[in-house]
Amino acid sequence: MRRVPVFFDPEVLRHDTGPYHPETAQRLEAAVAALRRSGAVFGSPPTPERTLAALARVHDEGYVRRFGEACRTAPEGAEGAFSLFDSPDNPISRSSFDAAFRAAALALAAADTVVSGKAEGVFVAARPPGHHALADAAMGFCFFNTAAVVARDLIATHGLSRVLIADFDVHHGNGTQHLFWEDGRVAYVSVHRFPFYPGTGAADEVGSGRGRGTTVNVPLPAGTGDAAYAGGFEAALERLAERFRPEFVLVSAGFDAHVRDPLGGMRVTTEGFSWMSRALQEVADSCAHGRLVSLLEGGYDSEALSDSVVQHHRVLLSEGGFR
Repeated sequence: MRRVPVFFDPEVLRHDTGPYHPETAQRLEAAVAALRRSGAVFGSPPTPERTLAALARVHDEGYVRRFGEACRTAPEGAEGAFSLFDSPDNPISRSSFDAAFRAAALALAAADTVVSGKAEGVFVAARPPGHHALADAAMGFCFFNTAAVVARDLIATHGLSRVLIADFDVHHGNGTQHLFWEDGRVAYVSVHRFPFYPGTGAADEVGSGRGRGTTVNVPLPAGTGDAAYAGGFEAALERLAERFRPEFVLVSAGFDAHVRDPLGGMRVTTEGFSWMSRALQEVADSCAHGRLVSLLEGGYDSEALSDSVVQHHRVLLSEGGFR
């Protein structure tokens, strides 16, 4: 069995999105409870001192300051007393900045843990999600683009030169794609429903300049199931990895393509997520000495999310893939 702890901190549950919002603390609580029942080993490492500097490599200083001030002045307590930040999809409470900051810190600590050899991988059970966040704007439930923050930190702090971000959330990670469009050091592969929110992710979106060819999109129509969704992701992932030869694999692990998810409109099963997880671990093993950090993104049916997260983690634990 591999050493793949789950990093979690109750601080991330304090981001309060108000009534009727799909991105709730309860969804993460259910997933964490399921992971505990499965026997997962949990950790809650301290926040790395460089977390603010790592955020500044991705997000404009003014944006970080503006987000923090908006949370400090947000109303709190009464039902419906919530502010919106940048988007109608992004309600905030007074604890939202701290939760997003801690989520990024857990992800940075996860990468440190894997690079140091203390674990082969880490699953970061945190919220809010991140892959829609832009350098200077929040959108799609996301505030800090955690995967991007970790990718740039792996290059700046740990001296890596090739990082792969693989995204199987049903929504295209427009923020991640935009941040690395011309970079060349960070590759991005995404399978997602298309056309769908946020409107990006067509097959001809491949990057430009030094980044040309390091963005790969697998857009699929509503109602797609395991064979096309997981199969398309695996094929694209393997082709990109063969060319790019990543030194580290980051996963934007969204489970909202699940057949039971209320937002996704797809027909992926829990086994489909296991299939994609095996493909990811195989790429990490063949290219990156097994080094992988998986970051929770979407997934809005608590039962489906819990089942899928447990299966995802089991695959990452198992030598040679879980079958």
